[in-house]
Amino acid sequence: MQRLQRGTFRFDKKPTVLAFAGVAGKKESEGPLGDRFDKVHDDPMLGQVSWEKAESTLQQEAVNIALDKAAIPAASVDVMFSGDLLNQCIASTFGLRSLGVPHMGMYGACSTMVEALISASVFVESGAANLCAAVTSSHFCSSERQFRTPLGYGGQRSPSAQWTVTGAGAAVVGEGGRIAVNAACIGIIDDLGIKDPCNMGAAMAPAAADTIKRFFTDTCTSPADYDLILTGDLGFVGSDLLRQLLTREGIDLGDKHDDCGMMIFDREAQDVHAGGSGCGCIGSVLCSHIMKRMTDGQLNRVLAIATGALMSTTSSWQGESIPGVAHLIELQIF
Repeated sequence: MQRLQRGTFRFDKKPTVLAFAGVAGKKESEGPLGDRFDKVHDDPMLGQVSWEKAESTLQQEAVNIALDKAAIPAASVDVMFSGDLLNQCIASTFGLRSLGVPHMGMYGACSTMVEALISASVFVESGAANLCAAVTSSHFCSSERQFRTPLGYGGQRSPSAQWTVTGAGAAVVGEGGRIAVNAACIGIIDDLGIKDPCNMGAAMAPAAADTIKRFFTDTCTSPADYDLILTGDLGFVGSDLLRQLLTREGIDLGDKHDDCGMMIFDREAQDVHAGGSGCGCIGSVLCSHIMKRMTDGQLNRVLAIATGALMSTTSSWQGESIPGVAHLIELQIF
């Protein structure tokens, strides 16, 4: 592994994604990417007795589908990296406890999918593990119950509010796959004092801009070197702000940028306001639509930047601002 600058490094042995899977809910299946997921559910409860148990089921299904694709039993996985938005990451721990795999719980809010992929890749690169899995999830109803007003309240949503994706994504990382992990850039916490929990795109955009700028500088690359620069869940508001911030730094993303929060829903037909969000947003889109496009030959070199709003119910109640972070990983067909 080659350290380029603080937080930015290249992988020498090129860990690879051996298999991937995306699972989604009904609203997500009705969007533009509906036929790209490995499995979709019409029932938001997934046959469970609570939304939280339903989210745990999403994670378990995503992992099992990815492992089945790779023909790898759970017993062969050395370490599982997982996270979600719920307190104490209960969607992950309760969803994956039956697998019997050494587990490292992670929390980077909606940046967790790339955080988990970076961690899995470092473990494989270093020899600490032969096989790892990275998985994240979110659920609209469980997130609304925890972070905002109860669903039964029927509160009006702000135009800048985003719709938490009901979905999960999983990737198996090891050696010998087609999608190589070339490099990574760990985000720095950025806080511009935004306090509106219904405008997380604005809170996360500065962190995304900082990570992208640092990575281009550290690697001597530019948007022209990539087929796609994918952000996690900035949505329409945050994506517009990202472009403005990078333009000030002399970086023009052009037509290379897209955002999972803008891709997963039809903004007009599905009334999602500023787009999608949640750990399951980039998790389900990256581990289905994007990686399928890579293995199908439509994309060769991709930057995936997962953004996270590092807030909690406690911090919001105490009047704290919303810090943001963005982690980046570079993927390329090997």
